[in-house]
Parts: sequence; structure tokens; C-alpha cells
Amino acid sequence: MRRLRITPLSLVLAGAVLLAAVVLAASIVPAGDYLYIPDTAKPVADRVSVQGGKEPANGGGIYFVDVSLRKARWLERALPFLRPDGASLVPGQDVTAPGQTFQQRHEESLEAMDRSKQVAAAVAQKAAGLPVETAPNGVVIEAVAIDVPAASVLRQGDVIVRAHGKAVRTVAELRAATGAVAPGDELALRLRRGGKTVDRTVKTVASPNDPKHAIIGIEVADDAKISLPRAVSIDLGNIGGPSAGLPFALQVYQELGNDVDRGLRVAATGEIGLDGSVGPVGGLKQKTIGARRAGADVFLVPAGENAQTARRYAGGLRVVAVESFRQALQRLKTLYKK
Repeated sequence: MRRLRITPLSLVLAGAVLLAAVVLAASIVPAGDYLYIPDTAKPVADRVSVQGGKEPANGGGIYFVDVSLRKARWLERALPFLRPDGASLVPGQDVTAPGQTFQQRHEESLEAMDRSKQVAAAVAQKAAGLPVETAPNGVVIEAVAIDVPAASVLRQGDVIVRAHGKAVRTVAELRAATGAVAPGDELALRLRRGGKTVDRTVKTVASPNDPKHAIIGIEVADDAKISLPRAVSIDLGNIGGPSAGLPFALQVYQELGNDVDRGLRVAATGEIGLDGSVGPVGGLKQKTIGARRAGADVFLVPAGENAQTARRYAGGLRVVAVESFRQALQRLKTLYKK
């Protein structure tokens, strides 16, 4: 019987093979975290069609920005220099709620996109003087932060119809009700959930931007029946989320005969409310990089923390902070091409 002879060289070779296998696995096997990756901003014109509308041929355009999202690999998690340029590592719990699959999250983001399209079209047509009919009937919860008391009480898809003893039909009315209490106070809510009406009480927390201001810790949107005088078709394929509301509204308004971009490449992001307000969105680092890659002349973003983040990564890109659709239109009128 021959004895297997183990030499230093064979030990080195075995170790090298083992190391290579570990590195290969780490470069392929996904970790529990995700990567937010910049995607070059794209023109909205070929994605939006307005009945009787026309896109001006002035060399400019309205652009939307998106963020690619995928599972991080173990090697990317351990070695930041292996991540795509401009990418950010995000904990898994910040992407999917407990018990929620990524597919479920994606389906809910597509529903948020559908609501965003309708609201954007309504805001733009109303601004153009057309007779838009809207029937607000509550505020739908699109996401609940995992680190707030409301996480154990509220669910994605709940529709808030009453808060602090007052009827709630719009996001603005919910903000007013929440602003009437102090951080740490309890807030009584009435919800529509699964075809039933339920009453719940949530404890508020302090806003990270203003410690004196109470928030629930949820992302919301207007839930309303909308009737448009002009048919609008918006198709972004498999892209979800509400953050393209502002560029949608700008594009619809432009196709209704208004020179919005004035020959500029206008990138924009922001969730739009039925009252025309522009709310904050996520992924501003990646979106700013995406706007720069597209050669945008200006980037319209929600005022506040979003604008601060955008300016941090803007380089020479002009960043314009806005709080409403009307303000966005007014600011664009004052811009000139460099």
C-alpha cells in the first residue's frame, strides 16, 4: 500500500485552490445587503404621450433619473473598491420589510408608479387650465420605516382617512394633522385596510430634519379618483416607485403647448402630490451622478435634505431645489443655457 506523500508544495497548491474557491464564491454569492447603482438619466419624451400633444423641437428635453438596485455580493460588501462607480451599500432591512420578499417590494413599487403617473398628469393638466376632476379619498401608505413605533401598527397599503380627530383626504391634510402634535405624542388614526375600517393609535417620533416636528415614519401618497380631459399614456417599463412624478408632470405640461425646458436638458426627480407639492425621494447620490452622466444642464430636486445631497455630488451641474410644481415652472423660466 502506497503512502500519500504531503509536501510543502502540495500544501501551498491546496491552499491556493481553496483560496481561489473562496474568492470565486464571494464574488458570485449575494450577501443580504443591496447596492444602489447610478443609471444614466433618460429623456421622458419617448415614454409619454398626451392626447393632442406635441413635443417642441428645441434641442432640449425633460429627463427622469432612476437607480438600479441589486443584491451586493460578499466580495463587494467587504471591498468597497469592487463596487460599481457611485454605488452605495444599503442594509437589506432598508429595502425590504420584515417578511417581505424583493418581488413583493417590486410589485408595490410598480403600484406606486401607477399612482404617480395619474397624479402627475392631473397636476399638469390642471396647471394648463384644463378641467381636471379629482376626488381625494385618503392617503395610502407606500412604506413604513422599520425603526419607528408605527412599524408594528401600520402596513403598506393601508389608507389613512382620519387623523387626530379630523378627516384626511390628502397628504397635505395628513401633514397638518401630524404637525398638530409633538414628537412622542400618540396620534389616533382611522384606516381602510382590506375592505374594512379600523382604528389604530401610533406613537410619533421626531423628524431627523427638525427635532421639534413630529412624524409617523411613513411614505405616503394621495389616494384619489382622477378624471382627465386629455388621455395620457406613460410607460417606463419595469421601473417602479413614485420619484418620477415631477418629470412626468413637466413633460405632460410641455406637450400641452408650453415651452418648459427652453432648449435645456432638464433632469428632475421628486414625488408629486395632488396639490402640486414636490416631496422627497431616495437615492439622490446616484440620481445626481445619473443626471451628470446624461449631460443635463440643470437638475430639479425636492428642497431640503434631497437638495443638500444633490449639491454634494453635483460637480458643475446646476441643482435647483423646488417645493412645488408651480415653483419648478417658475424657476425654469429664469434659467439660461451656459
